[in-house]
Amino acid sequence: MDHSKTGRLIVNVMISFNHIFDFILPRFCPACNTKLPPDKKFICRSCRDSFVNPSTEFVQSEFEKKFAEEKIISGFFPLFLFQKDAPLQSAIHAFKYQKRFLLAVEFGQMLGERFGKQSSNWKIDLIIPVPLHSLKKVERGFNQSFYIAKGLSRSLKIPLLHGALKRNRFTESQTTKTLVERKENMAEAFIVKNEKKIEGKTILLLDDVITTGATIGECGKILLAHGAKAVYAASLAIAE
Repeated sequence: MDHSKTGRLIVNVMISFNHIFDFILPRFCPACNTKLPPDKKFICRSCRDSFVNPSTEFVQSEFEKKFAEEKIISGFFPLFLFQKDAPLQSAIHAFKYQKRFLLAVEFGQMLGERFGKQSSNWKIDLIIPVPLHSLKKVERGFNQSFYIAKGLSRSLKIPLLHGALKRNRFTESQTTKTLVERKENMAEAFIVKNEKKIEGKTILLLDDVITTGATIGECGKILLAHGAKAVYAASLAIAE
């Protein structure tokens, strides 16, 4: 069987279906609101091309700044550089606040495409999304990090463990807080629900955007305290 021909056939069929569906119910790019062509599922080419991948040097510098001193997170991998008022911010806003969860899955698959080699080096056993508090989840309707993790899990073929980590208290917004205040705000905010499932495992924590790393650090701390072998982190974006 010629798998390349089969793949092209599937793509062509999908594009044909999109032509039909787009005539009935046009799809729009969540970042710029332009009509999507049939060969694009969620993001137009112009907006996708505007997303910036951080340099290796920048990622290493941010790791030193956010995680190295505490020795909780063994390494981390952000896919894009978060830039205020840029198309990526609009796309993230769309899946966080407009229930575009399939877009979050697509972003997870994009992350997996670039993260594959690194995940093999780290020998990841499980992917765990950073949880939302139950009140926040009810308000928003879903946990965006879960759907990014779902796409990442599919791409890497690494199991996704949902519900192993729980946010046991509601925390204030981190947006206006300093690094010290963010760490204090997140202290003891998480609990492990099933210790046996994480014992001896190398875990990849997944969040949508990493800013100071306070949330990821607190999650990693509680996972290590309950028997995880090592904890790494990945995110859709990292804020400067």
